[in-house]
Amino acid sequence: MSAGHPGQLMAAEMAEQPAVLRRILTEGAGPIREVAEHIAARGPRFVLLTGRGTSDNAALYAKYLLEILLGKPCGLTSMSTTTAYAAKPDLTDCLVIAVSQSGGSPDLVSSTVSAREAGAVTLAVTNNPESPLAGAAEFHIDVLAGPERALPATKTYTAELLALYLLVESLRGGDGVAAAAALPELAERIIDRQEEVRRLAGRYRFAERMVLTSRGYGYPTAREAALKLMETSYIPALAYSGADLLHGPLAMVDNVSPVIAIVTEGRGGQALQAVLDRLRDRGADLVVVGPQGQVDAASAGFALPTAGVPEELQPILEILPLQRLAYEVTLARGQDPDAPRALAKVTETR
Repeated sequence: MSAGHPGQLMAAEMAEQPAVLRRILTEGAGPIREVAEHIAARGPRFVLLTGRGTSDNAALYAKYLLEILLGKPCGLTSMSTTTAYAAKPDLTDCLVIAVSQSGGSPDLVSSTVSAREAGAVTLAVTNNPESPLAGAAEFHIDVLAGPERALPATKTYTAELLALYLLVESLRGGDGVAAAAALPELAERIIDRQEEVRRLAGRYRFAERMVLTSRGYGYPTAREAALKLMETSYIPALAYSGADLLHGPLAMVDNVSPVIAIVTEGRGGQALQAVLDRLRDRGADLVVVGPQGQVDAASAGFALPTAGVPEELQPILEILPLQRLAYEVTLARGQDPDAPRALAKVTETR
């Protein structure tokens, strides 16, 4: 249970995110670059990514980075193929990246051990360098988020995103620090706009269902925001790629159920435009998180200060108002975001 007033832990950890981002850029970039150099020397041809929950959404973000920036074929693993079915894949020349806040889930540890035995280069990305997962992998990256006490993961998610971005940039010969340097200050500006998000949350106090959509780098944000809404407020929140939304699920959109669109400034946002037009044609209650122009054309929204921020870094900013939205909606519904029912900090799937 939470200490003090409802949501105290989650609120404190959301507020820590600018400091965590600074810490990664100043203290974490060097170790990440060293790990990347060791991995690059092994010459992996393709990449498999593993995670659960919030960390699975971070892994999906890394999949976009690796495929777009590095041109490496990537996949998200099904851990049960090795943990439940005892499959023996040949992972020669493969990099396997396991992403986990705690590094304690048995299936992540077991699948990483199996991957290493199958010939893969294995990397754990965790918030706990002493965890079983960190010990099971050949290489480890500490996301330096500090202890996370709230059950809903917030600061560890953005820390994972930035660490994975720096890893990919280092794998292609750079370091990414200069491109990401503005993130901590921009994150502070977004987090300071709490009252704006609180007003927005009033639209969703009585929502029975929500739909979130995006494309490209923004799609992991849609999935993570949906997860946060479900695990804190218990509102069924469905996340779709904009392309997938048009292939059937659009039929359930009406003028009652809210739709949140995450519009990344760049190619992903351009690809989403046709979806936004269709949603408006259907009279959807459309809320946009993205550039000011897109917010002005929607029913409501939250404008992001992303001008000049590379498209691949915008997800680190996009999720911040959506974390706060989940928090505020949960409080408005009389629930405690620090104490979601049926959740544990380490989920021991096998």
